[in-house]
Amino acid sequence: MLDLPLNIDYTGKTVVITGAGGVLCAEMVKAFAQSGARVAALDLNEDAVRRLADELKNEGLECTGYKANVLDAEALEEVHKSVLAKYGPCDILINGAGGNNPKATTDNEYQHEARPGQKTFFELDAAGVDFVFRLNFQGSLIPAQVFAKDMVERQSGNILNISSMNAYTPLTKIPAYSGAKAAISNFTQWLATYFARSGIRCNAIAPGFLVSNQNRALLFNEDGTPTPRSGKILNGTPAGRFVDSSELLGGVLFLCDDRAASAITGVVLPIDAGFAAYSGV
Repeated sequence: MLDLPLNIDYTGKTVVITGAGGVLCAEMVKAFAQSGARVAALDLNEDAVRRLADELKNEGLECTGYKANVLDAEALEEVHKSVLAKYGPCDILINGAGGNNPKATTDNEYQHEARPGQKTFFELDAAGVDFVFRLNFQGSLIPAQVFAKDMVERQSGNILNISSMNAYTPLTKIPAYSGAKAAISNFTQWLATYFARSGIRCNAIAPGFLVSNQNRALLFNEDGTPTPRSGKILNGTPAGRFVDSSELLGGVLFLCDDRAASAITGVVLPIDAGFAAYSGV
């Protein structure tokens, strides 16, 4: 069981979370389930969400895992039907699916430092860049199209997107991911405006630098020592540390609560140990 930072009662709410097979969103699944919600955990990795659901069921909590491709609208509609039949209409949608791809990442931070054999800006793979944009942007747009219909019908609901510190200022090496997350922040504001009089709030969190399987090789050498990139990150973070995944939960639970955050929509909340606030001087 998680030690939840807020005691918010989500009993009777149906929460749909994409990307639930990953570490960050799996913790969100657990947090909402512990708060009384009925949680539909969606991920392309069916085994991961099935294991997660079994773990929570053994604790007496409500969770079902579904295989879902967030880029396949037709397949997602079938998942929607299954969720409706089991748990009822979606009250809260968390668009957690996303990520980067090595084909959309440069090996060097600056062109003038390029060495033979390195992948520079000029060798970025167009298909890889397209995949990153589709996964992050359309991977949030399509689930919103599918599940927000429930919310419009009842004039009530919440959508929470996952942006990033990259959305504020792009990081070196990862132009596609940075651009895609900037699009998510913009899309969050667009959705908040579009649904404002339909009883639906839409917000986002922008996590700071977390250590995950996806970025571990960029942050630490094989012997466990920090890379120069880690040094830059920590020097630019006033708290001088990485963010822990559990530290996202307070913001998530708060933003999705209709009592605590009833007038908050279109907000992108940094959870970054001060990174966005620091000028470097």
